[in-house]
Amino acid sequence: MTITLPALRSGAGLVLGGLLLAGCSGPKTLYQWESYQPQVYGYLKGDAKEEQVIALERDLEKIKAKNGAVPPGYHAQLGLLYSSLGKDDQMIQQFRTEKALFPESAAYMDFLMSNASKGTQQ
Repeated sequence: MTITLPALRSGAGLVLGGLLLAGCSGPKTLYQWESYQPQVYGYLKGDAKEEQVIALERDLEKIKAKNGAVPPGYHAQLGLLYSSLGKDDQMIQQFRTEKALFPESAAYMDFLMSNASKGTQQ
């Protein structure tokens, strides 16, 4: 079996073209951020909590629809917003979700949940 020069060039061209196309696509991000970072900034500035909850919930639905992964702190931020709105059940649910998705946050989530339960007992 002999390989002719035109066949070799054609094969090399295909390989080179494939490499170029693969090189043009950017790396996929690990997490789907949506508007999470601007919402955290808004939280620190004192923007309306209700609007932040609506935006984060909307973005969470988008992330789920794409089978994406939420970034660390997303559910914790949503839980803090629920806490400030007096929605303690939803706050606890978000903190538990954060703890399940990111076990390294367990100590902080447990701290926040224990403080929340102390506040409701008083």
